[in-house]
Amino acid sequence: MRAIVLAGGLGTRLRSVVSEVPKPMAPVAGRPFLERLLDYWIAEGVTEIVLSAGYLHGKVQEHFGNAYRGRPIIWSIESTPLGTGGGLMSAWEATPRDQPVLVVNGDTFFEARLDALKGMLESNAADGVMAVFEAPLERRYAGIATDASGRITGIGEAAPGRPGLMNGGAYLFAPPFFASAPGGRPMSLESDWFPAALARGQALYACRTAGRFIDIGVPEDYARAAGVLDDPS
Repeated sequence: MRAIVLAGGLGTRLRSVVSEVPKPMAPVAGRPFLERLLDYWIAEGVTEIVLSAGYLHGKVQEHFGNAYRGRPIIWSIESTPLGTGGGLMSAWEATPRDQPVLVVNGDTFFEARLDALKGMLESNAADGVMAVFEAPLERRYAGIATDASGRITGIGEAAPGRPGLMNGGAYLFAPPFFASAPGGRPMSLESDWFPAALARGQALYACRTAGRFIDIGVPEDYARAAGVLDDPS
């Protein structure tokens, strides 16, 4: 199983506390966050890693080189910011296109199970599966609407203060999903590509996951990261 890790963001909201390294390399209890993220997905069965890097990418490359824990790393470097969608498309172009690919945000840890994502992709003959979590209160994540079968019918901002399903930043995509990429770059996976896929009638499903979740994109959540990642419960 190949994983594309989207680690090219500028991380402007985190720079007040982490400025010397790109956001995915932010230290969490003495180790880069990205190491912890890769550790989890390797344990889930990932055998090859594609790192899509941009801002301060040299620091990421210097740290990881061409392999991590015996898994080869393929580098996809953004010379200019491409957004999550543009970065994903560039990384996809550098990989074989005959099998599903796991895609995860490089600043988000979500304890989704790879077998569950694969099972939902295969049983529904889906174009893609998104790991989602139930949130009692909307904060800063995209709200997800589904039908009774779990097929996604809408993606957008959740209404403030209302509970619902939120995008956890971990996906499994079948090769046909990539045909829905809107033209032009940069682009957002969440705001541009997903709506284009739904408009084309592609089948995207939500896989509900109750595992640990942390997005280190803002200082207050970054401060909680060690507690979340080191809590096995």
